[in-house]
Amino acid sequence: MVRTRIAPSPTGEDIHIGNLYTALINWAWAKKNKGKFIVRIEDTDRSRLVRDSEQKILKTLKAYGLTYDEGPDIGGPYKPYRQSERLDYYKKYAEELIDKGVAYYCTCTKERLDELRTLQQKQKQIPKYDKFCLVRQTDVKQEIKKGKQFVIRFNVLSGKEIVFRDVIRGDIKILSDNLDDQVLLKSDGFPTYHLAVVVDDYLMKITHVIRAEEWLSSTPKHILLYKAFGWDMPIYAHVPILRNPDRSKLSKRKNPVWASWYLKQGFLPEAVLNYLALMGWSHPKQIEIFNLEEFVKVFDLKNIKSVGPAFDQVKLEWINGEYIRKTPDSKLKSLIFESLEKKYPEDLIEKTVPLVRERIKKLADYLPLCEFFFEKPKKYNLDLSQKKDLLKRIYEELSKISSWKAEVIGEKMQNLAKKLGVKNSEFFMTLRVAITGKKISPPLNESMEVLDKKECLQRLDNLV
Repeated sequence: MVRTRIAPSPTGEDIHIGNLYTALINWAWAKKNKGKFIVRIEDTDRSRLVRDSEQKILKTLKAYGLTYDEGPDIGGPYKPYRQSERLDYYKKYAEELIDKGVAYYCTCTKERLDELRTLQQKQKQIPKYDKFCLVRQTDVKQEIKKGKQFVIRFNVLSGKEIVFRDVIRGDIKILSDNLDDQVLLKSDGFPTYHLAVVVDDYLMKITHVIRAEEWLSSTPKHILLYKAFGWDMPIYAHVPILRNPDRSKLSKRKNPVWASWYLKQGFLPEAVLNYLALMGWSHPKQIEIFNLEEFVKVFDLKNIKSVGPAFDQVKLEWINGEYIRKTPDSKLKSLIFESLEKKYPEDLIEKTVPLVRERIKKLADYLPLCEFFFEKPKKYNLDLSQKKDLLKRIYEELSKISSWKAEVIGEKMQNLAKKLGVKNSEFFMTLRVAITGKKISPPLNESMEVLDKKECLQRLDNLV
């Protein structure tokens, strides 16, 4: 059975939009192959943990519809799914590597390691551990018995060629001389990423390791660990990292990167996932709008391009707008009502939906465009102090209308503009600003019908 996973670290505000992209690929590949999609929390970096981050990550994944089959909150056959609760596994397997002679204890102080690194940098060498403790294991073990802090390192043999195949990038070769004797188990008993990811992926029977390309350089280290344990390796696929349109790395210093931000802004989950699916991949029919079911049906890992795709928020807004236009009025009304935290009358929102669906690209666009439906304007985008005579004539003409319908309002106002000799552009801009406060609004006549006669006359009367 195909088993994929994501392993987010709860060290940020929420799940990064790039990690959501990786989650989508893992989820889709599992679904396509009738497999399982797993969430495992990598919380071993205790100094950077953010309170409630794990809960937010899981909540956001569910909000996007990327439901997982096993995870920290729902359990599964290979629990626990938090690394901080799996420390006994890491200790056991680190010691197994010691027994096999492929790992060793190290008691070097931070000061010595800093000095070594500085010296290597001056000599223009690759900074890496010099195996000082490897050749003095008897003394090191005595130091540990006396209470000295230690780590466990992997012994990387020199002169070895490490070869592995990546589904997206093909065959990759790296010389072991370029690898460090990485720490496997830290002095606090917590594992490093390298040991934990290999042990967990093996024990949880992960068949496909689909992760961002930034982990590509770590893969040779993981392959050495698999070989040292005598375990079968998973299939690797390193997806490209998302970039800005200027090709710089997507980062929170430049952009909104938390996946929940897009939901709060009124991007529909299905639209965001549709857009993410297009990152480094294209539909066989070259279409850009498709649902998750269609994506799973035609998707293949090997068709992802290795070049980092540009995450363009303008393009995302266009796709989101397409989804909004396809959403039935009743559902769109509910989505807007929820996005406004139920603070505005649902029945009034329902009346305005047909007026704005073609104009908004995300749900957050609704209120700035439609706030005048719920509150009288406090500011006006036009100086109306010189328009009082015109507004008075408009008030008088609107007062005569018995059938308050958009087409009747429009006809009466056009006739009045003609009668007064006022250009339509000037006439209707004055009326629009008087009613809405803005030069740009939903269709004016229809908006006035929704507001009703009494409210429109009152707004004009206040100005006159």
